Amino acid sequence: MKHSSRFIALLLMTLVASCSFCMGPEGEVRSEEEIRLERACHIDSTTLLPDSVWYRDSLGKLSAEAWILVEDSTGFLLSAKNDNKRMFMASLTKMMTCLLALENGNMGDTVVITQDVFLTKDSRVRPGDSYLLDNLIREMMLQSDNNAATALAKHIAGSTESFCEMMNAKAAYLGMDSTHFANANGMPIDSNYSSARDLVVLSRYCMADSVFASIAGTPFMDIPLADGRHLPCENTNLLLQQYEGCIGVKTGYTRQAGSCLASAAERNGTRLFLILLNSRSRSSRFTESAALLDYGFRVLQEEHLPER
Repeated sequence: MKHSSRFIALLLMTLVASCSFCMGPEGEVRSEEEIRLERACHIDSTTLLPDSVWYRDSLGKLSAEAWILVEDSTGFLLSAKNDNKRMFMASLTKMMTCLLALENGNMGDTVVITQDVFLTKDSRVRPGDSYLLDNLIREMMLQSDNNAATALAKHIAGSTESFCEMMNAKAAYLGMDSTHFANANGMPIDSNYSSARDLVVLSRYCMADSVFASIAGTPFMDIPLADGRHLPCENTNLLLQQYEGCIGVKTGYTRQAGSCLASAAERNGTRLFLILLNSRSRSSRFTESAALLDYGFRVLQEEHLPER
């Protein structure tokens, strides 16, 4: 059977990438965390080149200011625009908040929503409400609740300032060199910024955690309060219900950041991660993300990328 040189190169790179994640430079077996970190950070921009005509026709008119599209198992870069540009990230910030809460919190703790964390009126949580930590994390992620994020930060670290120190330490650990966190919820402030490339590293690292992935992929949940009431929550990420194979991750919007979306989708064993920043509207972030994901799956299908 005859293969193109590009296909053979892809096959060899896939095999090398799969082996290198499991073995260190001296042949030692790596820990699960080392593999997770390296896989999340690895982006290979040397392999796939888009078909210029189809690329221009399908993606050339997108309104988003920046994006990056990556195949997860190999890190193949499928498409990017302004991916290293520092930009506002809005509620994509909450991916880091969720990650740190899961890593550092006791899920059985009770968190009371106090008046000092009630900073925005669009919140679903109210002063005096009490939640188990696990449920408040889920409410924050599904509803993109700013006050819940602040409450989580104070509960985990004692203060939002200390929590931001934790956020920036984790960003440094992940090699997110174009990122600085100044709050836990993504509300606009000049010192809270990231890049599409940094955020795709964060989203890939987060989604390797099964609990995080379960939360990010939940389209609807009836969240209990400590007093027995329930709060019905529909995930703000409409792609979970509208796009075949979508498994996450997080929406974001502020006037300064525009409409943003971190997406992950899986088809036939292939998983794509996408960060889209500053799309023109809350609806266009979904249609444009769907177009980019469609493009990525089509490129991989046409290149016959071997299954892993």
